[in-house]
Amino acid sequence: MTPAALLLDFGGVLAEAPPSRDAPPELVLRVYNLTGGVLTPGEIQRRLTEAAAAYARWRDEDHPDELPQAEVWERFVLGGWPSSAQVRVRGAVKRLSYDWAWRHNWALRPGIPALLSAAAGRGIPMAVVSNTLSGAAHRDFLASAGVGKFFTTQIYSDEVGVRKPNPQMIWLAAGELGVAATDCWFVGDSFQRDVLCARRAEVAKAILMRSRRTAREDPAVWPTPDAIVDDGLGVLGILG
Repeated sequence: MTPAALLLDFGGVLAEAPPSRDAPPELVLRVYNLTGGVLTPGEIQRRLTEAAAAYARWRDEDHPDELPQAEVWERFVLGGWPSSAQVRVRGAVKRLSYDWAWRHNWALRPGIPALLSAAAGRGIPMAVVSNTLSGAAHRDFLASAGVGKFFTTQIYSDEVGVRKPNPQMIWLAAGELGVAATDCWFVGDSFQRDVLCARRAEVAKAILMRSRRTAREDPAVWPTPDAIVDDGLGVLGILG
């Protein structure tokens, strides 16, 4: 059965970047320049790397609401920094969050352009449904990769204030598309966030696309997807 709409996660589904253990150099440099040298680049790099790990642990918990960007910086980064540095960072949270989220080496996953083009050709509306610190960074990448035009709407947790596996993420996307969530397909790369979210929202089909994140999860602990694929061509094969 053709879905009323196709909802897709960003990281691990539409795009992926090689893993990195350290904070993005561009972000370190921006914070260093912003704070006027009261912290060394090494101090900033270490704190941001530690903050990313702590924020990742927080994200792995089942939180229904997303942390505002300002709270992410307050909770995970700014503690113990000189007050002058804290003030300057607080005044640039939006731009810094964009830099934290952005990856210069993002690339579309195999088969994604073919999937999006085929779905659009069949008149299937599409939406992005993604947890992120900065939806603006995701939007800009999709536009630069030439596929942003395929999406009627893009739902990002930092903008709507909730995060997967909260089913409201899917319900918001379905509402924007004017379709019932129960008639949609959702494609994600995480049992813990995406398949669970899809089941809570009672979508027609939950599809898991394997990624590095998928391999770190125990499938026995989480709901079972309706299908498991390796890339965009796998989803296209299910569409038939």
